Amino acid sequence: MSYAQTYPIGETKNTRRKTAKTTSPTVDRVRPPDEKDKRFWRNPKGQTKVCSHQPASNGFLRTTFLPRLKETETVPPCQRIILKMEMDFYKSLSQMAKHYDVEPRPTNDFEYPYNMAFALSDIEQKLKNKVIHWDAVRLVQDKKKTYFISEERYKTGSTLYYIPVVPLYTMLKDKSRKKIANLILSVFSYLYHIADIPYYRQENSYLYWQYEMLTDWVEEDEENDDTDHYKLELQQAKSIGDAMEQKLFNPINLQRFEQRINTIIPKDEFEGECLKMAVEAYQLYQEYPSAGIFRNAQRSATDPEEEDENGYEDDENRLTMDKYISFYADSKGSLSDNLYDTVNNEFNEYGEIQEPAISKCFDGRPITDNTLDFEIRLFTLLDNLIYLLNNYKIKNNE
Repeated sequence: MSYAQTYPIGETKNTRRKTAKTTSPTVDRVRPPDEKDKRFWRNPKGQTKVCSHQPASNGFLRTTFLPRLKETETVPPCQRIILKMEMDFYKSLSQMAKHYDVEPRPTNDFEYPYNMAFALSDIEQKLKNKVIHWDAVRLVQDKKKTYFISEERYKTGSTLYYIPVVPLYTMLKDKSRKKIANLILSVFSYLYHIADIPYYRQENSYLYWQYEMLTDWVEEDEENDDTDHYKLELQQAKSIGDAMEQKLFNPINLQRFEQRINTIIPKDEFEGECLKMAVEAYQLYQEYPSAGIFRNAQRSATDPEEEDENGYEDDENRLTMDKYISFYADSKGSLSDNLYDTVNNEFNEYGEIQEPAISKCFDGRPITDNTLDFEIRLFTLLDNLIYLLNNYKIKNNE
């Protein structure tokens, strides 16, 4: 269990003045005064009225107010603790600013806690403008020190990254596209074995059970003109999916990846785009030979430390990455339309979405080299691959 906690900035109450528990006991008796008290008489004119020197509205407009502090926070009672906190704060701020190559605004002249509040607001705005995938910055205080944690996140934009396998299956049977089809097969094998993209014919995948549910629905419905065609689509999705998985499983596709790239001479624009995409996939494979797409899967945004007794996070209200990233059958046909409708209706029920994210801790120790470079390039690769496969027939006819 972590004992670190988020320390709010810019919110205090005044400390209460200590009062004596009891009155001091009297030592001597009270002696009477030597003279009779003089009586004070009330001024019949009353108190002098106080008026502003000039219209109050003008004075108000020329007044600058500091940000109002929330009334739910308290200032640490010991000044020494505050000084230690401020020292840690500015050390961590300097380390973070140096890492991201930004210049923080000087705020040392302000009193606590305004100095830290202004500095935090300033660095947040500069990181937002400078770092493309920056998401948030948190100020944490544990038992030893105060420091910043910066969070970067790749936002997927609620996109379904579903890779169709039927177009590649069709391409492999086209003799005029045999070489380029084998090259794309190597890309598929990389995504299947190394990038760890879920495959819809595996029972532990999300889409496997979506297809099973659609199968149950069509079997329970009454027979109509579209039923036979729909059943045929389901059968093809399963049979082609099984056949293609056997091809992807063959390690020869990864072993010949580079060779297939070097032997391709594009015959048209479509093959040129496929070759470019495959080169990017191979370079990613060489630079990150064991990196999977879930390596930086973001923890729960509502409570980063929330786990059940078995060590797993509560994902009931969260759209996890394995649900919107997967191989699937095809993007065309009634089966695909029903699959999209079912998936989208379910996704609308989730309160948050899991995305690749990394955290960097600026507590004086060396900063980790972890970045989102792999995820950025991989999602771009998936975008290009899906586009080419979905438009294969159009390109081929042209």
